[in-house]
Amino acid sequence: MKRGLCATAPGLTGIRYPHVTMMPDRKFVTTIASRENLVRILDNLKEGIIAHDLQRRIFFFNAEAERITGYRREEVLGRDCHTVFEGPFCGQRCSFCDGGPILQDHVAYPLTITTKSGETRRVEFRATMMRGDDGEYSGVLAAFSDVTEFLELQRRSGELNRFANIIGGDSKMRAVYQQIVDVAQYDFPVHLFGETGTGKELVANAVHNESRRGGAPFVPINCGALPEGLIESELFGHVKGAFSGAIRDKKGRFELADGGTVFLDEVAELPRSLQVKLLRFLQEGTFEKVGGERTVSVNVRVISATNKDLKAEVRRDAFREDLFYRLNVIPIHIPPLRERKTDIPLLTEHFLRQVAERNERSVPTISEAALALMMDYGWPGNVRELQNAVQFAIVKCNGKVIMPHDLPLELRELARALPSPARPSGGRTRRLEIGAVREALVKTGGNKAGAARALGVGRATLYRFLSDHADMLER
Repeated sequence: MKRGLCATAPGLTGIRYPHVTMMPDRKFVTTIASRENLVRILDNLKEGIIAHDLQRRIFFFNAEAERITGYRREEVLGRDCHTVFEGPFCGQRCSFCDGGPILQDHVAYPLTITTKSGETRRVEFRATMMRGDDGEYSGVLAAFSDVTEFLELQRRSGELNRFANIIGGDSKMRAVYQQIVDVAQYDFPVHLFGETGTGKELVANAVHNESRRGGAPFVPINCGALPEGLIESELFGHVKGAFSGAIRDKKGRFELADGGTVFLDEVAELPRSLQVKLLRFLQEGTFEKVGGERTVSVNVRVISATNKDLKAEVRRDAFREDLFYRLNVIPIHIPPLRERKTDIPLLTEHFLRQVAERNERSVPTISEAALALMMDYGWPGNVRELQNAVQFAIVKCNGKVIMPHDLPLELRELARALPSPARPSGGRTRRLEIGAVREALVKTGGNKAGAARALGVGRATLYRFLSDHADMLER
């Protein structure tokens, strides 16, 4: 037995084959060491493969990489990958920008790319640093799989129940996911509007990460939490001596976000004096620091959000109309939890699992009675309130199952106000059918609690059925 044997293909410096545990046949060694056979093997993979050296010159590009990207092998070999793809293939996550590689042996992340024809494709991307015979880094090998059609199939079939760290399978949320993918490829300003606690920052982060800016800074700014006297300095920075306490030059949030995204939460709270400066930045991409004379230019995408009606703020002269139109180029509405109640079981399970993982301990499960009560509640605090309720119930629960009396006071009061749901004879849950569910909803005018009673099932059972068959029921 002999260990440590490896073969390196000629012309593919740094690509090594795994160690084998026995002496292979000499003919086998010759076969896998042949460049032609190596190319044949890699061309039959169902993953795109790109390899380049430390100067970003591409020296391998397989057939699947051609199919996914639309570029032919002869168009890319020997060329700088940034030149070929009109920018880094992996966007701001590129480790080979700014003068040299940031050496990480392995990285993996989802990526949205633009093909030669201008089409956007969603890929799962992995990159591995390669070493030469001397043990030094010699280049990078990247593998990527096209998952565009798979995600689209999940979305259309109603099976897509999470996307970019956002939880939700309701049709309204699937529409939000599609909007995120659509707007991520452009640098147009995006404005998110929705109630407090709906997850606007999560959506903003998803837009950032799905774009080519993913990997660059994402800088959130809560405009309502900054003191009015300091907000200009926080956003745009200041120079030494600009005001009392300015003992050194300071970069603002926009400068810190250069190359990435600024998220302006509660943008309606910006003072009018700052609205003028923000408008100028959106128009020209430049600003001056507080007390400074030099014009600073940065490359930043702006995503804004508010729980107020900005048009109403414009009408009462609290928000500039010209700034509103600059920010509201791509509006995205985040639905409140009461409009997507079929996501409550999914979110509840997510929060329970999250607590278990963070605390490395088991947590109770949720009873159908408690879940049914949660489905009937209006959730004025939206997803944030639901998360708080789950955490409260975990602490209060003394057993292995969360019951209605373990829930917060607001939900317990609701339980006392609601009539007990009818139960089918024999205590067995009926098998639901699409036709019967649709008929019950029509008879009750869309009242799901009433439909559940008519069908003889618990509300949670009906809601899960509606979530699983949303697309068929919409036909």
